[in-house]
Amino acid sequence: MYFFTLVFTLFYDFSMRMSYFCFNFAWILAEYSIIMDTARQINKVELRNLRMEDYDQLAKSFRRIYANHDVFWTHEQIQKLITIFPEGQVVIIADDKIVGCALSIIVDYSMVQGDHTYAQVTGNETFNTHNPNGNILYGIEVFIHPDYRGLRLGRRMYEYRKELCEKLNLKAIMFGGRIPNYHKYASQMRPKEYIEKVRSREIYDPVLNFQLSNDFHVRRVIRNYLPNDEESCHCACLLQWDNIYYQPPTEQHKVERKPSVRIGMVQWQMRPYSDIEDLMEQVEFFVDSVSSYKADFVLFPEYFNAPLMASFNTMGEAQSIRALSQYTEKIRDSFRELAISYNINIITGSMPFIKDDGALYNVGFLCRRDGSIDMYEKIHVTPDEKKYWGLSVGNSLRTFDTDCGRIGVLICYDVEFPELSRLLADDGMQILFVPFMTDTQNAYTRVRVCAQARAIENECYVAIAGSVGNLPKVQNMDIQYAQSAVFTPCDFAFPYDGRRAEATPNSEMILVADVDLNQLNELHTYGSVRNLRDRRKDLYELKFKK
Repeated sequence: MYFFTLVFTLFYDFSMRMSYFCFNFAWILAEYSIIMDTARQINKVELRNLRMEDYDQLAKSFRRIYANHDVFWTHEQIQKLITIFPEGQVVIIADDKIVGCALSIIVDYSMVQGDHTYAQVTGNETFNTHNPNGNILYGIEVFIHPDYRGLRLGRRMYEYRKELCEKLNLKAIMFGGRIPNYHKYASQMRPKEYIEKVRSREIYDPVLNFQLSNDFHVRRVIRNYLPNDEESCHCACLLQWDNIYYQPPTEQHKVERKPSVRIGMVQWQMRPYSDIEDLMEQVEFFVDSVSSYKADFVLFPEYFNAPLMASFNTMGEAQSIRALSQYTEKIRDSFRELAISYNINIITGSMPFIKDDGALYNVGFLCRRDGSIDMYEKIHVTPDEKKYWGLSVGNSLRTFDTDCGRIGVLICYDVEFPELSRLLADDGMQILFVPFMTDTQNAYTRVRVCAQARAIENECYVAIAGSVGNLPKVQNMDIQYAQSAVFTPCDFAFPYDGRRAEATPNSEMILVADVDLNQLNELHTYGSVRNLRDRRKDLYELKFKK
């Protein structure tokens, strides 16, 4: 059984008198790992905003902490904090008794990103530094009554601050944190080394350990933050918690991105078409159907226009696929018109395309509903595509910004190369679209398994769409097998098996599913595993040479 008495007292000269300095988070030790003998059993706990009528109870708690010394926070100071920023001041009530409080202000990031002192950030405790238009929630005080420590009450106030930060769209929570055990090691190591050893659990520090366990990270070491803090050897950690939902202020006319995105996949039936107008009539039918469900994206399969090759069946395979490319630009323009008309972003699958160099490529287009178009290319071509069609490899890889998040597109075989999706993930990709065409079930399994792996390792959503049926009159396109699907990471916020939705195998249909982009943000920061964050960039790296 361990018993610790918390006495973190610092002298500060204020208003021509000596009073004890109540430092931010100085009373949090027992909240982290110590269950104190004095902790009481409580029946009801409430967290609410601080009111002026609470001051007398607060004063009693302060006197309990500071013994015979004056209370540091005066009536006027509390009044001002409540006036300028009422949401930032909260109290913990246990069985109708105020047993803790948390005080904070809002400042601009430029004020606290570098070296500063507690006196500077609080305006010598006048709080004239509070800026309602700032972007940082700055903590200036947290305390728990000694008789109520060990009940994890401090964490409740932490969680409130995080929620407040998200609600007000502030960039981060910051404060200067003591390292009270550093004086024991100051002769052996610098503050940076001490912090690293605390982080790796080689050294225990009551304040820093607690902050790290609450998802705060150390930005830098500040000298003389509290001039009289002998235990910390006049050092403090500038600690920060990042709001993963923060959105920088944007112009009024810009469209706010949706947290929930609806995507539709077309499981395309290969059938004969008399001409391109006949083909596009079927395309429009599916676009209309998916858009009627108010989807944000619709995905078509790879080589969905292959039935038009029947007109060139008398040619060789390489010649017929080149002849098919004559329709690509016209189909692209038609897709653009459909995207505008039906108010939906269209990923056009892929089609053969001859560039200015005369080489044949497998490309597709992102047709946004605002009318803009971007092209993507197949980076890896299969042995058959090389052998029978003479297809050239693409060299362009990028993410695309849309009104529903940042997306990437990999065509079929490309998804079997994990490097490509990892590069896209590093560029902020949230949804990966994979149009594919596979003839056999084992070929489909390669695409499916790899697509699901990409969702897990890159902490993103992956949507795949393929073709079904057969084309007896088209060479090298005899039969198709597909089961379109949407895959997710495998964590608590997602399906346990990572499958959001699946189509019926080998049946023409559409598949519609919703994905929540906010869940990805939470996964990146709070997931059971963090595949992107935990990479050993000190040991290996991946980069695109182009």
